[in-house]
Amino acid sequence: AAFEREFTPSPFAPPPFARGETVAAFLGLDAGSTSTKGVLLSPQGEVLAKAYRLSQGNPIDDAIEIVARLRRPIDAAGARLDVLGAATTGYAKDVLRDVISADVALVETVAHAEAARRTFADPHVVLDVGGQDIKIIVLRDGRVKDFRLNTQCSAGTGYFLQATAERFGLRVDQYADAAFAADAMPEFGFGCAIFLQSDIVNYQRLGWSPNEILAGLAAVLPKNIFLYVAGVPNLARLGTRFVLQGGTQHNLAAVKAEVDYIRGSFRASGVTPEIAVHPHPGETGAIGAALEAVRLWEAGRRTTFVGLDAVRAIRYRATADERTRCRFCKNACIRTFIDVQMGEGARALPAPTASRLPLEPGAARVIVSTCEQGAVEALDAMREIKAEIDVVRRANPNLVAEAAREVWKPRHPAPAADPVPSRAWIPGTRRRAALMRRRARLRVGIPRVLNLYFYAPLFSAYLESLGVDHLVYSGYTTGALYRAGAGRGAIDPCYPSKIALAHVTDLLMPRPGRTPLDIIFFPMLDVLDSPLVGTRAQNACPTVTTTPKTVLAAFTKEHDVFAEQHLTYLHPLLNLGDRELFAGQMFQAWAPVLGLGWREHARAVEAGYAALDTCWDGLRRRARQTIERLEREDRLGIVMLGRPYHHDPGVNHEILDEFQKRGYPVFSQHTLPLDADLLDRLFGEEVRAGVITHPLDISDVWKNTTSASTNQKIWAAKFTARHPNLVALEFSSFRCGHDAPVYTVIERIIERSGTPYFAFKDIDENRAAGSIRIRVETIDYFLRRVRDDLVRRKHARLAVERTLAGYQWRRSAAVDDAPAAGRPVIWPLVPVSCEDDAAAQKGPRDGDARR
Repeated sequence: AAFEREFTPSPFAPPPFARGETVAAFLGLDAGSTSTKGVLLSPQGEVLAKAYRLSQGNPIDDAIEIVARLRRPIDAAGARLDVLGAATTGYAKDVLRDVISADVALVETVAHAEAARRTFADPHVVLDVGGQDIKIIVLRDGRVKDFRLNTQCSAGTGYFLQATAERFGLRVDQYADAAFAADAMPEFGFGCAIFLQSDIVNYQRLGWSPNEILAGLAAVLPKNIFLYVAGVPNLARLGTRFVLQGGTQHNLAAVKAEVDYIRGSFRASGVTPEIAVHPHPGETGAIGAALEAVRLWEAGRRTTFVGLDAVRAIRYRATADERTRCRFCKNACIRTFIDVQMGEGARALPAPTASRLPLEPGAARVIVSTCEQGAVEALDAMREIKAEIDVVRRANPNLVAEAAREVWKPRHPAPAADPVPSRAWIPGTRRRAALMRRRARLRVGIPRVLNLYFYAPLFSAYLESLGVDHLVYSGYTTGALYRAGAGRGAIDPCYPSKIALAHVTDLLMPRPGRTPLDIIFFPMLDVLDSPLVGTRAQNACPTVTTTPKTVLAAFTKEHDVFAEQHLTYLHPLLNLGDRELFAGQMFQAWAPVLGLGWREHARAVEAGYAALDTCWDGLRRRARQTIERLEREDRLGIVMLGRPYHHDPGVNHEILDEFQKRGYPVFSQHTLPLDADLLDRLFGEEVRAGVITHPLDISDVWKNTTSASTNQKIWAAKFTARHPNLVALEFSSFRCGHDAPVYTVIERIIERSGTPYFAFKDIDENRAAGSIRIRVETIDYFLRRVRDDLVRRKHARLAVERTLAGYQWRRSAAVDDAPAAGRPVIWPLVPVSCEDDAAAQKGPRDGDARR
């Protein structure tokens, strides 16, 4: 009873409408997976009307009906509805935006977050449980920092609860009363819906009643949400203020289970979490979309919405068959053509000039495709889109992708090899001469994996300088490459380590025109070199280091594949942090194969290190030029905080390309410039204050400095936190033991400076395209808002400087009488606005703001 008094929502009471009144409103539509929702908001954000409809399988039909329901009470009162703006969200947001010409299609995470922020002060966690979707949205300072989606399973969603209730002959609105009537309940194990269905049958067989089973299913709901879907056992680290949203929150049994679970998670901490249910839980997505339309209108944008009468008159035809197949790339996707007719008010879209599916007179065509190039039919139009994308890419370099290509290029070093000895009578000379002559014919394969994404130039130049010119690299990681070679492994380490088997398989695989290899070189890199100072050690991850040994075991366990193909598998243990030791280790590995002399070997080692420096110095120069352009143009760049293997497009799933296409230059922690003047700008004050000994010192934030890539990631986080034009995007692969301890450290470094922080953690072989798209759109939205704030703060600062420049210095009598007569009076500066001053006090991000 106490729970129901606290959490039963008040019934919605729409405001009255007067005859002849003009009702100004903003339309928000949420096309969800199982239902479509719509709202009308006043310019002040008040809900004027709302509508809900279970999906009938077509988002356009659903939207037409929702708009009709929204306008019905206003029309019935004799008032006139004036839509000042329209926005869409949900899985069909782009289709609806194009059909009704809405002002914006807002990603659903942002929509739900904005609805929560509008109603509650500074929420930390938004838990949206819909029909088939679960979203756990984590906010910091009103910005989406992280979120989790159920990409595969719907066990913890409203539709599963509804379907079970209907099997027992109950409507979904009767679920809570039935569950609350139970005196006991079976304990379900959280997990897949298939297993839950099996458990339901078993519990029925054991005599549990429908009421008790429904209570048990409600109780396991939060475990499915937080443990199975989100993998977050410790809710306290997400925050203390929780907002429950989504249509499932109308079911008070589900709400009761969530509230009990959240409170139970905080019991040991002694903290009482704040939990609230949104007053319009089913329509929060639509409310958030409408709020975005309000924001755009307040910024001066006038709506492009086709109008209410045009929506009511919509007629359309959807086609998805061979006639709509895209031929602009090898994927050859089937698109959906939606030909829309609405009579008066229809948008003027150009008709396709050469289409296998003719357009009816008076219709406009909307094309639903998986990429930008497929959104048109004509080849010239596709080329124009591609040219526009290329222009954006050239203006916003992706240094991660450039590094992934650059490190594998031939280095063309100066020759380091000795002349082939001619005196065959000297002991050992004949064999060495034969091995030296063999170098020109030798074919060496190197897998394109792991830390070789940083050190490949060293090994390439070393071998090339000795006359080994036939270097063969495995392909970039793809799903096909991984599937072709991943079956040989018997252990399940992280994904970057697992793909090594596939890359070695790719090198061994016979192909037309490929000459068999003589050697596969896959070194075990134990200690790495680093520009950082004051660290305790620079070790590589032990899993990554020993991966070449794992590969050897996999290919020799049943029979020796390398021996059968008459090739040598070289996997020496190398220490890159000690050049003398490294030289000795490399000589021991290669001398028997190449007939090396020590002097030529020493020259080759120097050539290798020189090529490594040249390669990365060039990338860092390009990064410095790009950062300077960001500063001049008041734009933002993204720093990928990730390990060397995250340069691999198959490991990072080409996520960074999506940001580049949206106008963000992309850097990695290894491409950040190390120029002394820039480092002094960012770290000089701390060095002079004695906080750190050097700009490349991380001892102030991380004492356990033994892992090379972890150390580099932490330093890059410090760099990003101190530069006003950079934001952080952390990448981490599933089961990364070295990343896990520094997640919180890196978040704190970034967020305490006011810098936006986002993350793609637990990356593995599964490319969840839908989740990635939502995450990219969410980050893009907030970065655009951050950039607006950056420009606004700069203009405010310039206004102060212009005002000060307009004053003439004057001398006061007190100063005239002082010994140092003639000095100007220094007047105290008044902040331009309270908002700007609060932002500066919270975390000034550059020297000008502090001064």
